[in-house]
Amino acid sequence: MKGILIIDHGSMKEAANHMLECVGELVQRMAGEGVIVRVAHMELAAPTIAEGFAACVAAGATEIVAFPYMLSPGKHSTRDIPRMVAEISAEHPGIPVQVTTAFGVNEQLAAVVLAKSGVALAARVDPRRCERPAGTPERYCGDGCAENNAPATLRLAESLTG
Repeated sequence: MKGILIIDHGSMKEAANHMLECVGELVQRMAGEGVIVRVAHMELAAPTIAEGFAACVAAGATEIVAFPYMLSPGKHSTRDIPRMVAEISAEHPGIPVQVTTAFGVNEQLAAVVLAKSGVALAARVDPRRCERPAGTPERYCGDGCAENNAPATLRLAESLTG
């Protein structure tokens, strides 16, 4: 059974950490009973990544997808979290693990920005096309851009376009 471990930075503010629990519950409800969803914090709060990983395994996960719940492909989502997940997964050699990219450039997040700003969606975009600023080089947006063929981004694009 697939397990999804949603990992954020962690915060000294309890409400911020509780929010991730709510995100985990939302993802669990959307995924259904055939998927195990747990949350973890990189630092500053519990559960830790090790505790979240163990919770996935204890619940019956036979593979784990670690999702850095971060917007950009910065240091934490590209180095720290993958390193920490790899260290923990070494203690569970029979459990395949994948770490996805951060959210990156994503039309669904852009729609949230518009909605929270009180602006109606004026145009649909192709989720497989990078919307980088004119005149910028390829890979300008980093690994989270659909144009870079990031596996998680491609799966999202395919699910949106059928």
